[in-house]
Amino acid sequence: MAISLYMDVHIPQAITEQLRRRGVDVLSAIEDGAIELPDDQLLERTTQLGRVLFTQNIGFRAMAHDWQRQQKQFAGLIFGHQLGGTIGQFVKDLELIALASESDEWMNAVEYIPF
Repeated sequence: MAISLYMDVHIPQAITEQLRRRGVDVLSAIEDGAIELPDDQLLERTTQLGRVLFTQNIGFRAMAHDWQRQQKQFAGLIFGHQLGGTIGQFVKDLELIALASESDEWMNAVEYIPF
């Protein structure tokens, strides 16, 4: 079964749109009305929704690693550095992740893309 993704505020809309065209379940922070939430509350929100967060914000990466050390639960985080890949690469990797993995595999996990 596929996982659901949650796009952080600054993720290009093109990534979200292309993933949807490929059948991936995606919700953005903007659509969710969560653009003003602090990072910790946004990660909690994604966990409540059972969605893995995709972000390009390095602060989330550090926070997720801190939560791992504290054994604080979160639904998973995928980090893609803004200069680390193209929109096409991010779409390809996120599609693969979304369609080939399950939610329980992502609990408290942090992954870096592009692969």
